[in-house]
Amino acid sequence: MRKESSTNAVNESQLLLSCGMAYTVSVLGGRWKPGILYALVEGRMRYSELRRALPGVSERMLIAQLRELEDHGLVSRIIYPEVPPRVEYELTATGRSAEPLLRAMSDWGEMLRAKKERLVETSR
Repeated sequence: MRKESSTNAVNESQLLLSCGMAYTVSVLGGRWKPGILYALVEGRMRYSELRRALPGVSERMLIAQLRELEDHGLVSRIIYPEVPPRVEYELTATGRSAEPLLRAMSDWGEMLRAKKERLVETSR
């Protein structure tokens, strides 16, 4: 945990206030958040479905990333009063508004990965 008054913290705060791109990356960034959001583009999912959709994610990390996405207003958590309790996650209207961005990022990543694979194959 760093001090709020450190130069690094102040610089980050100023950047997030002045640059939309930096703020977007801070909200969507991380190893699992884009995958969570992309999975939820297809519709409401239970926690266990999200775990299966994201092989390799730990329970602790999935919970933490879902909470952060909830805090940013991109994902909502629906708790059904049943025994055992059933919990589902879905994109909010704000989260759904990121769908074109997520699809564009996915397409760009696929294109870039294919390009890199072609370069690696031609250099062999």
